[in-house]
Amino acid sequence: MALWSELTGQAEAIAVVEAAASLTDDSAMTHSWLITGPPGSGRSNLAYAFAAALLGGGEATERQVAARTHPDLGVLSTEHVIIRIEDVRQLVAASQFSPSVGRYRVMVIEDADRMAERTSNVLLKALEEPPPRTVWILCAPSEADLLPTIRSRVRTVRLRVPEVSEVADLLVRRDGVDPAIAERAAREAQSHIGMAHRLATNSEALLRRERTLEIALGIRSVPDAVLAAAALLDVAKADAEALTQERDAEERDAALRSLGVEPGGTIPAALRVQLKNLEEDQKRRATRSLRDGIDRIMVDLLSLYRDILLVQLGVPGDLVNVQIADRIRQAAATCEAAGTLATMDAITVARRRIDANVAPALALEAMLVTAVRPGARS
Repeated sequence: MALWSELTGQAEAIAVVEAAASLTDDSAMTHSWLITGPPGSGRSNLAYAFAAALLGGGEATERQVAARTHPDLGVLSTEHVIIRIEDVRQLVAASQFSPSVGRYRVMVIEDADRMAERTSNVLLKALEEPPPRTVWILCAPSEADLLPTIRSRVRTVRLRVPEVSEVADLLVRRDGVDPAIAERAAREAQSHIGMAHRLATNSEALLRRERTLEIALGIRSVPDAVLAAAALLDVAKADAEALTQERDAEERDAALRSLGVEPGGTIPAALRVQLKNLEEDQKRRATRSLRDGIDRIMVDLLSLYRDILLVQLGVPGDLVNVQIADRIRQAAATCEAAGTLATMDAITVARRRIDANVAPALALEAMLVTAVRPGARS
């Protein structure tokens, strides 16, 4: 199946779901699945490949699944901070119908970890008594991100972190990226397939990452840390805007065309509420995109301080940020390993605080104060 080709380094997981999809006895089929793995490991790719195999029908089905248009496929993917309870209710209602053309009716929930407890309980009722030919596939970073009652009703398939070489090979084979660029992108993305693709194909994304590390390496005082927090927040905003602005404009133009309004034309009052709803959805997506951008910055900073720590401890191992190896060695000489560990711990705390809706600027400032290195050279 062509869809399996997107799943680099996941042979064991593929074998499990292929075997399940090949079962001819419905009674032997598990009707609730959970695919876990680190960000960028290919959770949703495996979910949709599994869905296509369950639905049957060969290449035509694969194309429909890829386009999310198959009549027996239900999908819930959110671009908001959390999954809304009404969206889960709609998916649960749709799961009660029998399949129309496929072997099963397959319901996929991406980012199932974004469900609040009340929302999870709505899904739980559907998992407890699913229709005989309905299959649920949930995706989340880990089992711990879901309620214990849901974990007890699913079969888990765990993905591993792909090797850098495997991700680089995928970029070369699938996207035609130069091998050297692909290797650098895969290494700096720490095997996150989506981010590796972006770094390899978007020079602005690569420059923003370099800017992030440069800002962190230049912190020599508390005022520097405060300014660095503001600068990193600006980097995250620029990254988020780059991802959303073009899409927002395309969605607005498409909405106007569907409403029969010419570009630049006056929008009738009766139609403005529909555009307002679209704008509200785009604002919620922008909030999530900003949070994701801040989180990417923190992951990049963790890679930086991980490299510094390796040098300080004299531990053999490949650096993630090979391009700035000299700067990393200079930074390693300005403090003890304990200080670097404290900064890494502070990054982890900041990520949790932002998830708990602490203002990003405050969380970043508190985090970066621990990164002050008086002897650092800018």
